[in-house]
Amino acid sequence: MSSDGRVFREAWIAGVHKHFPGEPKPSYVTPWEETPDWEREAAAAVCGQVRDFMRVSAGRSARLTREQKGQFVAVCWTAQMYRHFDDPKPGYVAGWGDLPEWQRETDADIFEAIEQSV
Repeated sequence: MSSDGRVFREAWIAGVHKHFPGEPKPSYVTPWEETPDWEREAAAAVCGQVRDFMRVSAGRSARLTREQKGQFVAVCWTAQMYRHFDDPKPGYVAGWGDLPEWQRETDADIFEAIEQSV
C-alpha cells in the first residue's frame, strides 16, 4: 500500500513543481517520509482506486482525456478528504471547476503516472 501512496505523492510533487505558479507552499512538496499518516493513507487509496478503475475498464481508461483523468483523481481525493476530516477545508473538497489550473493539471499527471506504473 505504501508504494501506491508513494507513486501518487511523487507524481503530485512533480506536478506541483511543473505547474504551480511561483513558489509552492512547503506542505505541497513535503517528501513521502515526512507526509502525515492520513495523507499517505489517502494517497494510497486514490492510487488503488485509479488502478482498480483501469482494471475494471479493461484498460480502456487510457482513452480518457487528460481532463477526465484529472477529474477522476480529484473526485477520489475529495472522497478521501471527507473520510479523514469531519469538516474539511473548502479547498480540499472543491469541485473540478473551482480547482486552480495547476491542480487540475497535476491531478491529470497523477492519473498518467499511475497508468505508467502498472
